[in-house]
Amino acid sequence: MIVPSIDLMDGQTVQLVGGKTKVLEAGDPRPIAEKFRLAGEIAVIDLDAALSRGSNAALIKGLLPHARCRVGGGIRSVQAAMDWLDAGAVSVILGTMAKPEILRELPRERVIAALDAVDGQVVVEGWTQGTGATITDRMRELREHVSGFLVTFVEREGRLGGTNLDAVAALVEAAGGARVTIAGGVTTPEDVAAIDRLGADAQVGMALYTGRMDLGDAIAAPLVSDRPDGLFPTVVCDEHGTALGLAYSNAESLREAVRLQRGVYQSRKRGLWIKGESSGATQQLLAIDLDCDRDALRFTVRQTPPGFCHKDTWTCWGGDRGITDLSRKLAERLAEAPAGSYTRRLLEDPALLRSKLVEEANELAEATEPDHVAAEVADVMYFALVAMVRAGVPLSQVEAHLDARALKVRRRPGNAKS
Repeated sequence: MIVPSIDLMDGQTVQLVGGKTKVLEAGDPRPIAEKFRLAGEIAVIDLDAALSRGSNAALIKGLLPHARCRVGGGIRSVQAAMDWLDAGAVSVILGTMAKPEILRELPRERVIAALDAVDGQVVVEGWTQGTGATITDRMRELREHVSGFLVTFVEREGRLGGTNLDAVAALVEAAGGARVTIAGGVTTPEDVAAIDRLGADAQVGMALYTGRMDLGDAIAAPLVSDRPDGLFPTVVCDEHGTALGLAYSNAESLREAVRLQRGVYQSRKRGLWIKGESSGATQQLLAIDLDCDRDALRFTVRQTPPGFCHKDTWTCWGGDRGITDLSRKLAERLAEAPAGSYTRRLLEDPALLRSKLVEEANELAEATEPDHVAAEVADVMYFALVAMVRAGVPLSQVEAHLDARALKVRRRPGNAKS
């Protein structure tokens, strides 16, 4: 699969050739990250920090709530790595400091070791100093301590001349169970597909920025279909993970979906289909995932009411239920609840809502029997959702906070406030 890359220098997205010569400046990384995140994880590299000539940390931290980022560049201590993990980085990429004594102090599943090589020899200090070690030597030394390796063929970096496919299979084997990502010269969707077939991922920058590679084509590249029509079944889910229905995609619809950042599919009867174009039930596309066999897709979308189904239900299996359904209904009632109704009173009377939250939380704290606990949790959740809707906060924002907290590696003691 593809891992799009954002390299930062002086607050701007840039591309270098051979790690030295700046040949392209793409500007503000935020809209770029909004598009790149559709492919999954993105690599964000602070070149200024790597070269010890500044920092783009504040800018990168602004990207973390909006995209799943691997963060690298200038991370030279356990403390710095922990800070990035606590800030919300999915993983950290360590180069010069990828040493066993450092890696042992970090959560293995959140660490990628960067192995930059010129003609097979690993180089460090911003690609300026040779080590005498080969890539496979370093992999054998570090593979017990990391979840992945980022291998960059420096002599091919930014030159759009193709990558070293002949080396990939051996590197995947040498990495053991760690996932290998290949960078340097990846130029075409065919390169991405070939690397994927060999069991690795492709990190791409220059080809995307120059238009040599379309992101939609790159996402589609590893896909295979056993259907006579060549389509790929596409499970459409909302941002809470609820399956809304089944659609179909092909290379054309994927290109359009990525370009528009909307739910675009290939109808078996009507051709290219932009969801909501006629009904108004539009979809903002948030992510595209390939399944393990590379023959099906998952689209994660932000669906607008009344829902995905042409019968005006949230899903093609009927209405939603549970917390997600309740949060949507409460949001609808915010505008529609009649004067004097309990919902309207809760929404308009902060003192009443506060008292109910405190009351139900106390009752939950006293409950011990399982059914009683479940009932009190439901009460607390109901009033918490009212408070959330009253403030204009979507449930997805609450879930994002929970996901961000799950990424922290250093925990607060959790003592009660006095």
